[in-house]
Amino acid sequence: MTDPADDVLLVGGARTPFSRFGGALREVPSVDIAATTMASALRAAGVEPGDVDEVYSGVTIPAEESLEGSIPARVAMLRAGIPEDRLSLTIDRACCSSMTAVHLGTRAIRAGEADVVLVGGADNMGRAAFLMNPTIRWGIKRGGPKLKDPMAEPGADIGGKPVAVDAGEVAVEHGVTREEADEFALRSHEAYFAAKARGFYDGEVVPFEHERGSLAEDEGPRADSSLERLSRLRTIFDGPIVTPGNAPGQDTGGCYVVLARRRWVEERGLTALARIAGLGSAARAPREIPVAPADAIRRALAAADWELEGLDRFEINEAFACVPLVSARVLAEGRTDREKWLLDRLNLNGGAVALGHPPGASGARILLTLARGLQAEGGGRGAASICGGLGQGDAAVIEAVA
Repeated sequence: MTDPADDVLLVGGARTPFSRFGGALREVPSVDIAATTMASALRAAGVEPGDVDEVYSGVTIPAEESLEGSIPARVAMLRAGIPEDRLSLTIDRACCSSMTAVHLGTRAIRAGEADVVLVGGADNMGRAAFLMNPTIRWGIKRGGPKLKDPMAEPGADIGGKPVAVDAGEVAVEHGVTREEADEFALRSHEAYFAAKARGFYDGEVVPFEHERGSLAEDEGPRADSSLERLSRLRTIFDGPIVTPGNAPGQDTGGCYVVLARRRWVEERGLTALARIAGLGSAARAPREIPVAPADAIRRALAAADWELEGLDRFEINEAFACVPLVSARVLAEGRTDREKWLLDRLNLNGGAVALGHPPGASGARILLTLARGLQAEGGGRGAASICGGLGQGDAAVIEAVA
């Protein structure tokens, strides 16, 4: 029996406003976004930099992070004021990266190797450098150097189809339509603005200031979105469902949360948002992107010994609008009443289609949003899950701390 004093608690966290591709933060290095957001998360949690034992930081765009050198987790940690004798790890598991960071941080605390761990991630997708053929280092005998755009067709560069096409085709196989995806995308925008009007994001988003760009609010949400406008958009790469309107952009931002052992939290008189009850990871065929979050949730529930019906809220990342729709359908196991029940509890404050999807940050973002949403409702249990890394998924199930 695990000692409750060793529970892993999500103490608090913060994120930047998310910036559009080519938006206000387009010139800001992701390592600087990470450092600033790390410091903001520590302040939000009431934790000092010197309290941190380990740092796990997710990134997904090597062509951008390498512009500032290597080991961005280490660099960002030091710039955030965390002592130099603390451990760090940079994680690239595509969009799962910062949820993977949550997993690793939780394991470190459960293993007795740390009391306080800072986890999350940051990306600036629009700053990704064009790549030149490596033979230029040894000289070019014929022709000119060739450039590769690492942002051109994500997923297709390993021999498959672009992820937007794969996700859409799998969605069709599960009976999800373009019209349903557009409706869910519109709901994402509407839910975001309703949450913003309630002041929900006031405790989550910290204005970002930097000499190369500043931003006070999310740039992506569109108050003028409508089904008519969404329906006129062409699909991406001629796929069946995904369009620029029912997908997030290639965005910029950071999010970090503080995890700590319950004993440590209570000894310092701090409050926490939630307890990490179970974690789950899954991997499927690379094209089965929209199904992976459902598999990860099932495994997280099994780890916590919980049932799906015992959950009050869900956050499934809107890598595309069809992803949470497919995952909800898979979790419903053919029961339309169960599917409706789940959708009524899903992404209630808006999702990535509206507010943005910097992939290195999104796993931590959905977990923080989930924990704060449960607190706002007076408690309860929830699941946060995200797909990434070509058919992989990571999830966490949590319960609010009274």
